[in-house]
Amino acid sequence: MSESRPEPAPEGAVRSLLGSLKSSLVVVGSALIALAALRNSLTQHVRQLWGDSGELWQALWDRVYDLFGGNQYNMFVYGSLALSMLVYWAVGAVYILLDITLKPQQLRRYKIQPGTNEPVDPRRLLQAAFWVVFNQVAVGWVMGEGCYYLLCLRGFDTGRQLPTFQWVLFELTVFILIDELGFYYFHRLLHSRLLYRRVHKWHHEWTSPIAIAAIYAHPLEYMLSNIGPLLLGVVVMGSHMATTWLWFCLAILNTINSHSGYHLPFFPSPEAHDFHHQTFTQCFGMLGVLDRLHGTDAKFRASPAYQRHIMLLSLVPLRQAYPDPEKRICSDSSVSQ
Repeated sequence: MSESRPEPAPEGAVRSLLGSLKSSLVVVGSALIALAALRNSLTQHVRQLWGDSGELWQALWDRVYDLFGGNQYNMFVYGSLALSMLVYWAVGAVYILLDITLKPQQLRRYKIQPGTNEPVDPRRLLQAAFWVVFNQVAVGWVMGEGCYYLLCLRGFDTGRQLPTFQWVLFELTVFILIDELGFYYFHRLLHSRLLYRRVHKWHHEWTSPIAIAAIYAHPLEYMLSNIGPLLLGVVVMGSHMATTWLWFCLAILNTINSHSGYHLPFFPSPEAHDFHHQTFTQCFGMLGVLDRLHGTDAKFRASPAYQRHIMLLSLVPLRQAYPDPEKRICSDSSVSQ
Protein backbone atom coordinates (compact mmCIF):
# COMPACT_ATOMS: atom_id res chain seq x y z
CA MET A 1 0.00 0.00 0.00
CA SER A 2 1.55 3.23 -1.10
CA GLU A 3 1.60 6.14 1.25
CA SER A 4 0.38 9.49 0.00
CA ARG A 5 2.72 12.35 0.56
CA PRO A 6 1.23 15.15 2.64
CA GLU A 7 1.13 18.54 1.01
CA PRO A 8 3.60 21.04 2.44
CA ALA A 9 2.11 23.33 5.03
CA PRO A 10 1.59 26.96 3.95
CA GLU A 11 3.82 28.09 6.82
CA GLY A 12 6.63 25.92 5.49
CA ALA A 13 6.20 27.34 1.99
CA VAL A 14 6.31 30.87 3.36
CA ARG A 15 9.44 30.11 5.38
CA SER A 16 11.05 28.59 2.29
CA LEU A 17 10.18 31.67 0.23
CA LEU A 18 11.49 34.03 2.91
CA GLY A 19 14.66 31.97 3.18
CA SER A 20 15.16 32.16 -0.60
CA LEU A 21 14.59 35.92 -0.60
CA LYS A 22 16.99 36.30 2.31
CA SER A 23 19.66 34.31 0.46
CA SER A 24 19.11 36.39 -2.68
CA LEU A 25 19.43 39.61 -0.68
CA VAL A 26 22.67 38.38 0.87
CA VAL A 27 24.12 37.57 -2.56
CA VAL A 28 22.96 40.86 -4.10
CA GLY A 29 24.09 42.84 -1.04
CA SER A 30 27.53 41.25 -1.09
CA ALA A 31 27.87 41.97 -4.80
CA LEU A 32 26.90 45.62 -4.27
CA ILE A 33 29.42 45.99 -1.44
CA ALA A 34 32.16 44.47 -3.61
CA LEU A 35 31.25 46.71 -6.54
CA ALA A 36 31.24 49.77 -4.28
CA ALA A 37 34.68 48.86 -2.96
CA LEU A 38 36.09 48.28 -6.44
CA ARG A 39 34.08 50.97 -8.19
CA ASN A 40 36.89 53.41 -8.85
CA SER A 41 39.32 50.76 -10.02
CA LEU A 42 36.73 49.00 -12.21
CA THR A 43 35.49 52.25 -13.70
CA GLN A 44 39.02 53.29 -14.60
CA HIS A 45 39.88 49.96 -16.24
CA VAL A 46 36.56 49.71 -18.11
CA ARG A 47 36.81 53.24 -19.41
CA GLN A 48 40.37 52.60 -20.53
CA LEU A 49 39.42 49.32 -22.24
CA TRP A 50 36.31 50.71 -23.88
CA GLY A 51 37.88 54.06 -24.67
CA ASP A 52 41.10 52.72 -26.13
CA SER A 53 39.36 50.07 -28.20
CA GLY A 54 36.22 52.04 -28.97
CA GLU A 55 37.52 53.28 -32.29
CA LEU A 56 38.56 49.73 -33.23
CA TRP A 57 35.13 48.27 -32.40
CA GLN A 58 33.41 51.09 -34.28
CA ALA A 59 35.64 50.58 -37.31
CA LEU A 60 34.86 46.84 -37.32
CA TRP A 61 31.15 47.51 -36.95
CA ASP A 62 31.27 50.04 -39.81
CA ARG A 63 32.55 47.25 -42.05
CA VAL A 64 29.72 44.94 -41.03
CA TYR A 65 27.20 47.74 -41.42
CA ASP A 66 28.48 48.53 -44.91
CA LEU A 67 28.53 44.82 -45.84
CA PHE A 68 24.75 44.75 -45.34
CA GLY A 69 24.34 48.24 -46.78
CA GLY A 70 22.74 49.30 -43.52
CA ASN A 71 19.72 47.09 -44.30
CA GLN A 72 18.34 46.28 -40.86
CA TYR A 73 16.05 43.51 -42.12
CA ASN A 74 18.91 41.59 -43.72
CA MET A 75 21.09 42.16 -40.69
CA PHE A 76 18.48 40.99 -38.18
CA VAL A 77 17.01 38.03 -40.07
CA TYR A 78 19.83 36.66 -42.22
CA GLY A 79 22.82 38.09 -40.37
CA SER A 80 21.57 36.78 -37.04
CA LEU A 81 20.89 33.36 -38.55
CA ALA A 82 24.36 33.13 -40.12
CA LEU A 83 26.13 34.33 -36.96
CA SER A 84 24.17 31.99 -34.69
CA MET A 85 24.91 28.95 -36.82
CA LEU A 86 28.58 29.89 -37.16
CA VAL A 87 29.09 30.22 -33.40
CA TYR A 88 27.00 27.15 -32.55
CA TRP A 89 28.70 24.77 -34.97
CA ALA A 90 32.22 26.14 -34.57
CA VAL A 91 32.15 25.55 -30.82
CA GLY A 92 29.99 22.43 -31.11
CA ALA A 93 32.47 20.86 -33.54
CA VAL A 94 35.17 20.91 -30.88
CA TYR A 95 32.95 18.94 -28.51
CA ILE A 96 31.88 16.58 -31.31
CA LEU A 97 35.51 15.68 -31.97
CA LEU A 98 36.03 15.09 -28.27
CA ASP A 99 32.90 12.92 -27.99
CA ILE A 100 33.73 10.84 -31.08
CA THR A 101 37.48 10.37 -30.77
CA LEU A 102 37.65 10.24 -26.93
CA LYS A 103 40.81 12.34 -27.16
CA PRO A 104 42.58 13.91 -25.40
CA GLN A 105 42.09 11.46 -22.56
CA GLN A 106 42.93 14.08 -19.93
CA LEU A 107 39.73 15.94 -20.74
CA ARG A 108 37.64 12.82 -20.08
CA ARG A 109 38.35 13.35 -16.38
CA TYR A 110 36.01 16.31 -16.46
CA LYS A 111 32.93 14.40 -17.63
CA ILE A 112 29.94 15.03 -15.38
CA GLN A 113 28.50 11.56 -16.03
CA PRO A 114 31.52 9.27 -16.53
CA GLY A 115 30.98 6.29 -18.79
CA THR A 116 28.22 7.89 -20.86
CA ASN A 117 28.58 8.73 -24.55
CA GLU A 118 32.01 7.12 -24.67
CA PRO A 119 31.93 7.34 -27.63
CA VAL A 120 28.65 8.98 -28.62
CA ASP A 121 26.34 6.93 -30.86
CA PRO A 122 26.82 8.18 -34.49
CA ARG A 123 23.14 7.62 -35.38
CA ARG A 124 21.91 9.63 -32.44
CA LEU A 125 24.48 12.31 -33.22
CA LEU A 126 23.27 12.64 -36.82
CA GLN A 127 19.64 12.69 -35.71
CA ALA A 128 20.38 15.48 -33.26
CA ALA A 129 22.36 17.42 -35.87
CA PHE A 130 19.48 17.20 -38.38
CA TRP A 131 16.90 18.64 -36.00
CA VAL A 132 19.28 21.28 -34.71
CA VAL A 133 19.83 22.57 -38.26
CA PHE A 134 16.07 22.38 -38.93
CA ASN A 135 15.33 24.43 -35.84
CA GLN A 136 18.03 26.96 -36.61
CA VAL A 137 17.05 27.48 -40.25
CA ALA A 138 13.28 26.94 -40.42
CA VAL A 139 12.10 27.95 -36.94
CA GLY A 140 14.84 30.56 -36.55
CA TRP A 141 13.89 32.23 -39.82
CA VAL A 142 10.17 32.35 -38.92
CA MET A 143 10.91 33.74 -35.45
CA GLY A 144 13.36 36.25 -36.93
CA GLU A 145 10.73 37.53 -39.34
CA GLY A 146 8.16 37.89 -36.57
CA CYS A 147 10.59 39.55 -34.18
CA TYR A 148 11.72 42.06 -36.81
CA TYR A 149 8.10 43.01 -37.45
CA LEU A 150 7.58 43.61 -33.72
CA LEU A 151 10.77 45.66 -33.56
CA CYS A 152 9.55 47.85 -36.39
CA LEU A 153 6.30 48.46 -34.52
CA ARG A 154 8.14 49.17 -31.28
CA GLY A 155 11.02 51.11 -32.81
CA PHE A 156 14.69 50.22 -32.31
CA ASP A 157 18.18 51.61 -32.66
CA THR A 158 19.11 51.40 -36.34
CA GLY A 159 22.06 53.76 -36.21
CA ARG A 160 25.62 53.12 -37.29
CA GLN A 161 27.05 54.39 -33.99
CA LEU A 162 27.63 51.70 -31.36
CA PRO A 163 25.92 52.11 -27.98
CA THR A 164 27.94 52.95 -24.88
CA PHE A 165 29.45 50.25 -22.70
CA GLN A 166 27.18 51.16 -19.77
CA TRP A 167 24.05 50.85 -21.92
CA VAL A 168 25.14 47.51 -23.37
CA LEU A 169 25.75 46.19 -19.86
CA PHE A 170 22.32 47.38 -18.73
CA GLU A 171 20.58 45.79 -21.71
CA LEU A 172 22.38 42.48 -21.19
CA THR A 173 21.19 42.47 -17.57
CA VAL A 174 17.60 43.01 -18.74
CA PHE A 175 17.99 40.27 -21.36
CA ILE A 176 19.22 37.77 -18.77
CA LEU A 177 16.35 38.51 -16.37
CA ILE A 178 13.69 38.24 -19.09
CA ASP A 179 15.26 35.07 -20.47
CA GLU A 180 15.37 33.51 -17.00
CA LEU A 181 11.68 34.26 -16.40
CA GLY A 182 10.59 33.05 -19.83
CA PHE A 183 12.75 29.96 -19.91
CA TYR A 184 11.89 28.82 -16.39
CA TYR A 185 8.11 29.03 -16.69
CA PHE A 186 7.91 27.73 -20.26
CA HIS A 187 10.24 24.92 -19.21
CA ARG A 188 7.97 24.04 -16.29
CA LEU A 189 5.02 24.08 -18.69
CA LEU A 190 6.82 21.70 -21.05
CA HIS A 191 7.13 19.24 -18.16
CA SER A 192 3.36 19.19 -17.70
CA ARG A 193 1.46 16.01 -18.52
CA LEU A 194 -0.04 17.61 -21.62
CA LEU A 195 3.21 18.69 -23.28
CA TYR A 196 5.96 16.42 -22.00
CA ARG A 197 5.24 13.28 -24.04
CA ARG A 198 4.23 15.17 -27.17
CA VAL A 199 6.91 17.85 -27.13
CA HIS A 200 9.60 17.98 -24.45
CA LYS A 201 10.43 14.27 -24.38
CA TRP A 202 12.54 14.82 -27.52
CA HIS A 203 15.06 16.90 -25.63
CA HIS A 204 15.17 14.50 -22.69
CA GLU A 205 16.19 11.57 -24.85
CA TRP A 206 19.67 12.74 -23.90
CA THR A 207 19.78 11.96 -20.17
CA SER A 208 23.51 12.56 -20.49
CA PRO A 209 23.53 15.58 -22.81
CA ILE A 210 26.16 16.53 -25.38
CA ALA A 211 26.96 20.00 -26.64
CA ILE A 212 25.22 19.99 -30.02
CA ALA A 213 22.06 18.50 -28.49
CA ALA A 214 21.54 21.83 -26.71
CA ILE A 215 18.75 22.75 -29.15
CA TYR A 216 17.81 19.23 -30.19
CA ALA A 217 14.15 19.74 -29.43
CA HIS A 218 10.65 19.72 -30.85
CA PRO A 219 10.23 22.83 -33.06
CA LEU A 220 7.44 24.08 -30.78
CA GLU A 221 9.75 23.85 -27.78
CA TYR A 222 12.53 25.63 -29.64
CA MET A 223 10.11 28.39 -30.55
CA LEU A 224 8.54 28.93 -27.11
CA SER A 225 11.21 27.96 -24.61
CA ASN A 226 14.54 28.51 -26.37
CA ILE A 227 14.42 31.32 -28.88
CA GLY A 228 11.24 33.09 -27.72
CA PRO A 229 12.54 34.38 -24.36
CA LEU A 230 15.84 35.18 -26.07
CA LEU A 231 14.15 37.52 -28.53
CA LEU A 232 11.69 39.02 -26.06
CA GLY A 233 14.33 41.10 -24.30
CA VAL A 234 15.54 42.49 -27.63
CA VAL A 235 12.00 43.59 -28.50
CA VAL A 236 11.39 45.08 -25.06
CA MET A 237 14.59 47.13 -25.19
CA GLY A 238 14.58 47.97 -28.92
CA SER A 239 18.26 47.10 -28.99
CA HIS A 240 21.00 48.02 -31.41
CA MET A 241 21.94 45.23 -33.81
CA ALA A 242 25.43 44.93 -32.34
CA THR A 243 24.03 44.41 -28.84
CA THR A 244 21.55 41.87 -30.19
CA TRP A 245 24.30 39.85 -31.86
CA LEU A 246 26.44 39.98 -28.73
CA TRP A 247 23.49 38.64 -26.71
CA PHE A 248 22.85 35.83 -29.19
CA CYS A 249 26.51 34.74 -29.04
CA LEU A 250 26.58 34.76 -25.23
CA ALA A 251 23.34 32.77 -25.04
CA ILE A 252 24.60 30.17 -27.53
CA LEU A 253 27.88 29.71 -25.69
CA ASN A 254 25.99 29.33 -22.41
CA THR A 255 23.56 26.67 -23.67
CA ILE A 256 26.38 24.71 -25.35
CA ASN A 257 28.35 24.73 -22.12
CA SER A 258 25.27 23.73 -20.08
CA HIS A 259 24.71 20.69 -22.32
CA SER A 260 28.34 19.81 -22.97
CA GLY A 261 28.55 17.04 -20.37
CA TYR A 262 31.90 18.40 -19.20
CA HIS A 263 32.74 20.55 -16.18
CA LEU A 264 35.91 22.09 -17.57
CA PRO A 265 38.31 24.37 -15.69
CA PHE A 266 37.51 28.10 -15.78
CA PHE A 267 34.14 27.48 -17.47
CA PRO A 268 30.78 28.30 -15.81
CA SER A 269 29.40 25.27 -13.99
CA PRO A 270 26.99 23.13 -16.08
CA GLU A 271 26.16 20.87 -13.11
CA ALA A 272 22.63 22.21 -12.54
CA HIS A 273 21.28 21.65 -16.04
CA ASP A 274 23.07 18.32 -16.35
CA PHE A 275 21.34 17.30 -13.12
CA HIS A 276 18.04 18.29 -14.71
CA HIS A 277 18.68 15.87 -17.58
CA GLN A 278 19.36 13.11 -15.04
CA THR A 279 16.36 13.71 -12.76
CA PHE A 280 13.79 15.47 -15.02
CA THR A 281 12.16 17.26 -12.05
CA GLN A 282 14.92 19.53 -10.77
CA CYS A 283 16.68 22.73 -11.88
CA PHE A 284 14.35 24.17 -14.54
CA GLY A 285 15.99 27.58 -14.76
CA MET A 286 19.37 28.92 -15.78
CA LEU A 287 20.42 31.20 -12.94
CA GLY A 288 18.95 29.07 -10.17
CA VAL A 289 17.08 31.98 -8.54
CA LEU A 290 13.58 30.85 -9.55
CA ASP A 291 14.43 27.24 -8.75
CA ARG A 292 15.35 28.34 -5.25
CA LEU A 293 12.21 30.43 -4.85
CA HIS A 294 9.95 27.61 -6.06
CA GLY A 295 11.83 24.81 -4.32
CA THR A 296 12.60 22.99 -7.57
CA ASP A 297 16.25 22.47 -6.66
CA ALA A 298 15.86 20.76 -3.25
CA LYS A 299 17.22 17.39 -4.42
CA PHE A 300 19.99 19.10 -6.33
CA ARG A 301 21.12 21.06 -3.26
CA ALA A 302 21.18 17.81 -1.27
CA SER A 303 23.39 16.06 -3.83
CA PRO A 304 27.17 16.04 -4.40
CA ALA A 305 26.45 17.73 -7.74
CA TYR A 306 25.51 20.89 -5.84
CA GLN A 307 28.88 20.87 -4.09
CA ARG A 308 30.48 20.66 -7.52
CA HIS A 309 28.31 23.52 -8.81
CA ILE A 310 31.14 26.07 -8.77
CA MET A 311 33.63 27.37 -11.30
CA LEU A 312 36.62 25.05 -11.33
CA LEU A 313 39.72 27.20 -10.77
CA SER A 314 42.28 24.42 -10.92
CA LEU A 315 43.07 21.42 -13.12
CA VAL A 316 41.87 18.89 -10.53
CA PRO A 317 38.39 17.55 -11.46
CA LEU A 318 35.72 18.40 -8.92
CA ARG A 319 34.62 14.76 -8.85
CA GLN A 320 37.80 14.01 -6.93
CA ALA A 321 36.98 16.60 -4.29
CA TYR A 322 33.24 15.83 -4.15
CA PRO A 323 32.72 12.22 -5.26
CA ASP A 324 29.35 10.55 -5.52
CA PRO A 325 28.46 8.28 -2.57
CA GLU A 326 29.17 4.61 -3.14
CA LYS A 327 26.11 2.59 -4.08
CA ARG A 328 25.13 -0.03 -1.53
CA ILE A 329 24.90 -3.58 -2.86
CA CYS A 330 22.42 -5.83 -1.07
CA SER A 331 23.72 -9.24 0.01
CA ASP A 332 22.04 -12.41 -1.19
CA SER A 333 20.71 -13.10 2.29
CA SER A 334 19.09 -9.70 2.60
CA VAL A 335 17.48 -10.08 -0.83
CA SER A 336 16.09 -13.50 0.01
CA GLN A 337 14.52 -12.14 3.14
